[in-house]
Amino acid sequence: MDERPPFAKMNGLGNEIIVADMRGRADRVAPAAARALAADPATRFDQIMAVHDAKTPGTANFVEILNADGSSAQACGNGMRCVVQALAAETGIRRFTFETVAGILNAEEHPDGSISVDMGRPRFDWREIPLAEEFRDTRMIELQIGPIDAPVLHSPSVASMGNPHAIFWVDEDVWRYDLERFGPLLENHPIFPERANITIARVTAPDAITIRTWERGAGLTRACGSAACATAVSAARTRRTGRVVTVTVPGGPLAIAWRDDDHVIMTGPAEWEFSGRFDPATGAWSRDVEDVI
Repeated sequence: MDERPPFAKMNGLGNEIIVADMRGRADRVAPAAARALAADPATRFDQIMAVHDAKTPGTANFVEILNADGSSAQACGNGMRCVVQALAAETGIRRFTFETVAGILNAEEHPDGSISVDMGRPRFDWREIPLAEEFRDTRMIELQIGPIDAPVLHSPSVASMGNPHAIFWVDEDVWRYDLERFGPLLENHPIFPERANITIARVTAPDAITIRTWERGAGLTRACGSAACATAVSAARTRRTGRVVTVTVPGGPLAIAWRDDDHVIMTGPAEWEFSGRFDPATGAWSRDVEDVI
């Protein structure tokens, strides 16, 4: 009998995800295993969503999130949609309450197959994002890249959706900016003691935003759900949009609603690719003949 835990390779609008079924086990996915899986072209991922047994009564599961570099992540909205789709297919349940290191999270699969995730309340205080120094107004902070008198990017909005985000507002096509070059520099800027997700955002209508994101610990990504949420709430805070918007990432559109109760609801798809089993210590894996988790 193969005692290795099963996994599902999935994606949320191109955000590459591995859902690892660690239920009933005491071990965890090791950072070395995450790095090995990320290095394999077949299992290359942005985040691993490791689904463990519940720790807190009233929750379905505890979900640990790992980045491609083996570091821990606090939030991954696209990954949570993949978790919901995998568990809904297995159990027939459509509504879930999960626990992550960032807190309790509710999610639901709808009859049309789309999945909504309650990403919780955004945080704007500089200490909660966190930033290395005080900024009383985080709608715009002093940070730029490029020449002092002609910066390429400057004055981002910053927020936390359980993980830190910096959103640089631009008036031109987001693809005109060399995010692969600037992303690592900004992610690791000293102002972000826990590093940060870096997003370039352009408002295209009162209810529409287009973004690209350099994801902390993962690099360029086709979709980052928490970045879409951070962008949406920051756009509303700076009066660029209303509180209900469509955020288009390279992989497609996400519907984001910042409700009156301060919770941010993200709705979008998830897609199954294949399944297999893996060694959570080393990352060695094999593909299932049948795609079942």
